[in-house]
This record gives sequence, C-alpha cells and structure tokens, in this order.
Amino acid sequence: MVVRIELSDAEVDRVFHALADTTRRDIVRRTLVGEASVSELADAYAMSFAAVQKHVAVLEGAGLVTKEPRGRTRIVRADPGQIDRVRGLLDAYADLWRGRIDRLDALLGADHAPRDDHAPRDDHAPRDDHDREHDREQGSH
Repeated sequence: MVVRIELSDAEVDRVFHALADTTRRDIVRRTLVGEASVSELADAYAMSFAAVQKHVAVLEGAGLVTKEPRGRTRIVRADPGQIDRVRGLLDAYADLWRGRIDRLDALLGADHAPRDDHAPRDDHAPRDDHDREHDREQGSH
C-alpha cells in the first residue's frame, strides 16, 4: 500500500523537526487558541526575545504558523490547514499500521484455530497448559 500525502518529504522533515521541540509545540498550541505577538509569546517563556523569534521562524518554515506584520508588531497565528495536512499524514500512517496488524492477526489466527475440546484426543500427544486446565475443569488428572 502506498501512502499518498499532500506534503513533500522536505515538508514532512521540517514539520517533525519543528514539532520535536516542547517550546515550539507550545507556541503552536497557544496560537491555535488565538493569535499572539512575538513579544507576547516571549513573555511566556524563560528565554530571550531572539530565542522565541528563532522558534517562530522554525515553525513558520514548516508552515505551522504564519507571521503577519501589524505596524511594528509581528502577529503569529497557527495555520490550521497545515495542521490538518499533518493530521492527514499521521492518519494515513495509522491506517497503514492498522492494516498490517489486522493482516498479522488474521495470519496468526489461521495458525491457531479454535480447538474442539470434545474431539477424541490422542493420549500419547504432548499435553499443554490448555489440556491441563481442561482436565482440572473436568475433575480428572
């Protein structure tokens, strides 16, 4: 199965790099709730204004936020469209893995078909835990 996504490999790399940092994930979360200036964001963290600007630049490069000038202020807001594309990518990978797990379950289930406990048994066959449990239930040893 081929996973088709709306993001190029380079975009995916930038997105996951951007989201690998706690501060950047928090900036995305904050700007999803409402827009904020870079100064307002900087006030929320124990780091320099320049450091927050760099985090915002990484997020902007990944397309996760946009930065819009308003006079001398720069307003940061999350880009829900890009976040939806990333969600779509993750959903596609989840579907791929669910399909693989389902096929593996089916394959393993075929090897371990349910036993018929009432079928005649070969008394010389090796006994397993299931046989011993069945014997205890039947009251024999």
